[in-house]
Amino acid sequence: MRVSSSSTTPQRPGDHPRPALRPRHRGGPRVRLPLAGVLRLGRPSDIWFKPAFSVVAAVAPPNLILLALGRLDLAMYTMAGSLCALYAHNRPYAARARVLALVVLGMTGGLAVALLAAALTTDAVVLVTVGALLAAAQKTLCDATRIGPPGNVILTFISSAALFAPQTAGQIPGHLGLALVAGAWSWTVGMAPGLLRPHGPERRATAQALNAAAAYAATRGTGEGHARTRATAAAAVHAAWQTLLSARDGDTGRALERLVVRAEVALAAPADTDPVRLRDWARALRGTGAVPRPGDLVDDDEFLGVDSRPAAPRTPLWRCLGPLSPLAVRTALGCALAGYASLALGVGRPYWALVTAASLYQANVTLTWSRGVQRVVGNLVGVLAFAAIVPLAHLHQAALVLTCLALNFGAEALISRNYWLGSVCVTPMALLITEFARYEDAGTLIAERVVDTLVGALVGFVAAVAVTNRRSGDRLEHALAVAERARDTAARLLARPDPAPAALESARRGLAAALVDLRATADAASGEWWQRALPQERVVAAEQNGHRTLAATVRRQGLHLTGHNEARPEDVRP
Repeated sequence: MRVSSSSTTPQRPGDHPRPALRPRHRGGPRVRLPLAGVLRLGRPSDIWFKPAFSVVAAVAPPNLILLALGRLDLAMYTMAGSLCALYAHNRPYAARARVLALVVLGMTGGLAVALLAAALTTDAVVLVTVGALLAAAQKTLCDATRIGPPGNVILTFISSAALFAPQTAGQIPGHLGLALVAGAWSWTVGMAPGLLRPHGPERRATAQALNAAAAYAATRGTGEGHARTRATAAAAVHAAWQTLLSARDGDTGRALERLVVRAEVALAAPADTDPVRLRDWARALRGTGAVPRPGDLVDDDEFLGVDSRPAAPRTPLWRCLGPLSPLAVRTALGCALAGYASLALGVGRPYWALVTAASLYQANVTLTWSRGVQRVVGNLVGVLAFAAIVPLAHLHQAALVLTCLALNFGAEALISRNYWLGSVCVTPMALLITEFARYEDAGTLIAERVVDTLVGALVGFVAAVAVTNRRSGDRLEHALAVAERARDTAARLLARPDPAPAALESARRGLAAALVDLRATADAASGEWWQRALPQERVVAAEQNGHRTLAATVRRQGLHLTGHNEARPEDVRP
């Protein structure tokens, strides 16, 4: 049931493209609210089936056990743990184990706060306020830790629903226990594929880097859209390095690192690179076969000083939270006002409006608008789907459970093509979950969901416009300064007659990371409302100079092509 993506993570296929910097912006009120392309379908994610099958495997056993026991009214608590299986599918298994454990603990912590509030008061205004504050905290922490899809909204969906579930203090330990047991099962489901394909995430990240580098090589470095393609490829290569650094697993990891190096060579010399070979290597990484070993790199045994390359330092969490404060205020204010408006209209489930508002907030106002359009369209089509499905689901509780499982699968299978398409499955599933305890009038559910969707989307977007994010300009200035310093450091090393390989490699990795962060920060700032003029020319110059310096470091490190040593089928490493 993936219903959001972190604002700090790359766009998924089907999401509205991020706006580029425009050269004539002079500051003041400015926002683009596009409609064209917002609902356009993209290609499905390469691993759409992993979260789709994982969520079914995680949700089915607890729900079927509760069905057999006649206690489907407890399904909300097991769902809290089961939905944790949606997270961390792109991470190597060692890192995934830690992330999934933290997600389960975070989900249980939010649920505990919600259940305690529900046990202490039934005042709807107080509960909406608690829900809004929880939503803001969940959004901020998910973005600061870059947890990735599905982000904060799964956590907010569970905690907000729990706020309005009848609760006593004595029931809380048992309900939290159900969530933890289901969460432990989700952890097992998430880790299970590692038994069959232990290097799957690293192979996928490397393949994505190769394919992105091939797309840039196809432009020969000068073709239409080459700058954006280069930035995308640089981000994919950087992500692949981060994945490999978090795994660092023996011969296979080293063989994959060689392929990422080959992608970097393509970024440095696109006109001399054959994109077909890169794509062939990417295809060879599917499955569990041997990893191709390119034979066209000089100094292959000591490429890039891998053994001496330090891992990138982690930014302390507290430093990540500060720049996100405007987004936290937007989330808290928008969710609270949406919930209050729903209460004023007499809707029985104000948490639907709260969750709708929470799902909107992306990196800037432009993306928030796009997500709002997608959310409204998906929910409205979803309630029509619910009207068609509900007679079947009401035949028996077993049919209700199986229908929800099918919708869980459909949501994950479709959402990577576009958020609104996944919402078509998420909406009827959320409505059916409310009937686990008892069947309700379908017409009332539909009417309330439509009202809450419209209220949540409208109020949530107004809050995004009202709370300006002036810090986006400060973050861009900081990212520019970091990129320029990293470029100067690399240039000084290049000027030396014999720079230390480890120092040159560290400088190159730092410059690559700085350029990726600069592009992401510039994209976020360019879609923000009411801010000072952005230094577009300086950004363009920093990117151009930085990528030229990266190419020079590749050549200096001896990673040029030999031009005759072609990869052979037998030249592989397992």
